[in-house]
Amino acid sequence: MASGEAIDVYIEAKLLGPDPVLAAALAANQAAGLPAIDVSPAQGKMLNLLARIAGAKRILEIGTLGGYSTIWLARALPEGGRLVTLELDAHYAEVARANLAAAGLADRVDPHVGPAVDTLDALIAAGEAPFDFVFVDADKPSNVAYLSAALRLARPGATLVFDNVVREGAVTDGANPDPRVQGTRALFDAIAAEPRVDATAIQTVGAKGWDGFLLAIAGAPAAA
Repeated sequence: MASGEAIDVYIEAKLLGPDPVLAAALAANQAAGLPAIDVSPAQGKMLNLLARIAGAKRILEIGTLGGYSTIWLARALPEGGRLVTLELDAHYAEVARANLAAAGLADRVDPHVGPAVDTLDALIAAGEAPFDFVFVDADKPSNVAYLSAALRLARPGATLVFDNVVREGAVTDGANPDPRVQGTRALFDAIAAEPRVDATAIQTVGAKGWDGFLLAIAGAPAAA
C-alpha cells in the first residue's frame, strides 16, 4: 500500500501539475532558512478552491510564513479582491513580500508584521471591512483569540479554516503538556460553545503527516 506522501505525489501529478511560481516560493523559503511548515500543494489547492467556492473577495490570513499559502489564496481572488495577511516574524514577512512580488500578486495583498492579536485589534478598531474567508495557521496557543477576532471581522456566512487541529492525534489527550495541543483543544471547546459557528473538522494524512483542518461557517446559528 502506498504511503500518504506517495498519495500526495500522485494527487499533485494528476490534478495540480507543475507550478514554477509556487516551486520558486518554496525554494526561496528554504534558502532563507524558513521552517518547512507550509501547507502541502494539495492543501494549498484545497484552500484556493474553498475560497473560490465561497466567492471570497476579501480574505484574512493569520500566519504568512513565506507566503506559499498566501499565493494560493490570493490567486482565488477576483479582480479588485484583497487579501490581508499577518506575520509575527519580520524576516519571514520580507521573504513573503518577495515571493508575492515574484508571483505578480503584490498589488492584491496587504502584509502586516507584528503580533497578530495586536494587528487584529487594530483592524477591528479601524473598522476594517468584513472578510469573506479567514485562514488561520499561526501559533496554536492563540487560536481562541484568533477565533474571537475572526468572528468580529468576518461577515455573516464567512468561511473559517483552521490548520493543524489533529496534531498526530494528540488533540484527544487532555493531559498533553504541549501548548500547541492545549491551544487546539481550547479552540474546539470555544467553537463547541459558540452558537454563531457551524463547524466540523477533517483529518488529513500525506506529505505533512497526520493532521487536519477545522472548517466553519461564521456568524449564524448552526444548521439543524
